[in-house]
Amino acid sequence: MATMTAAQWTGVMPAITTPFTVDGSVDHEFLSGHARRLIASGCTGLIPLGSLGEGATLTFDEKVAVLATCVASVGDRVPVIAGVASLSTDEATALARKAADVGCRGLMVLPPYVYQGDWRESRAHVTAVMSATPLSCLLYNNPIAYGTDFLPEHVRLLAQQCTNLHAVKESSGDIRRITAIRSLLGDRISILVGLDDAIVEGVAAGAVGWVAGLVNALPDESVMLFEHARAGRMREARELYEWFLPLLRLDTVPKFVQLIKLAQEEAGLGSERVRAPRLQLDGAEREMALATIGECLGSRPAGA
Repeated sequence: MATMTAAQWTGVMPAITTPFTVDGSVDHEFLSGHARRLIASGCTGLIPLGSLGEGATLTFDEKVAVLATCVASVGDRVPVIAGVASLSTDEATALARKAADVGCRGLMVLPPYVYQGDWRESRAHVTAVMSATPLSCLLYNNPIAYGTDFLPEHVRLLAQQCTNLHAVKESSGDIRRITAIRSLLGDRISILVGLDDAIVEGVAAGAVGWVAGLVNALPDESVMLFEHARAGRMREARELYEWFLPLLRLDTVPKFVQLIKLAQEEAGLGSERVRAPRLQLDGAEREMALATIGECLGSRPAGA
């Protein structure tokens, strides 16, 4: 299966959650159906094994199996983009090669887990992963979560070194980063918003895609919101955004995985089961989350 082109880094690309069965194993049957459901709503790609996909809790073989299921489920209709993160560079490059072997068409490249290297070390790691295959690559910048910050100038240098670096997932929370990267690289790099509650602002600043989280629970509304923003239909975008924001903000807190999976279950599109060390929400925390989710689901806009 061919790699992606730079122009394909656009639209709503779900950071797809990893479903689990009651015994804690990956629920491949549900994963397959969920992947197809997201594509039917107009999503332009799938990104398994990200933070929301609980990639850090999956074994290497489980990761490869998740990728294979996603590829088999969507075929060549949209690209499957493997999230690649690991404690070690060797394991990350091995996963990148396996992703290519099972038919993924792109990679989302993260800095290493746990160790927060300096620029020289971070550069060496991500360039090793990007150079492991000819697959088109998305650099994931999330300094809040990972402690590693790829500044716009770093992105420029990486793009010079790695010709298959075609996109950046910008999750710094600073919208100015989008215009800064565009001023350095123009259309050489596609910029995708990585925070759910920054999508309208990000598109206005020049982002062309959205690596989305709440799309797992509300795919139709997510695609509609992005399309309104991209088309410049700002009245429609604002109205939908104001309704959606309480849920989109669930993507920006430490228990975002539990919260988004709970929203999936309440919306009828998944289970709230997570893998340890995460635990399902309980007590007052769960009740507050359910109240927020219930209020939004109970007032879904007409036509969404």
